[in-house]
Amino acid sequence: MNLDGQQIFQLVSLLCVLALFMVNLRGQIRYRRWFKRWEAQRKARRDAEQARDGGTDDRPSSGPWG
Repeated sequence: MNLDGQQIFQLVSLLCVLALFMVNLRGQIRYRRWFKRWEAQRKARRDAEQARDGGTDDRPSSGPWG
């Protein structure tokens, strides 16, 4: 199997795009994990604050669920 210059360049380019995609995917996965952790901590802080304040909600009950 003989590869000329153009085919080698295309193969290298394809491998570079694949590497870039993998780095980007890893970053997105890290961000998603961080965001879920941050959101859980925020909810825990909010729940603790509401429990400390007596659990009363100052918002009026209105709408189909309240």
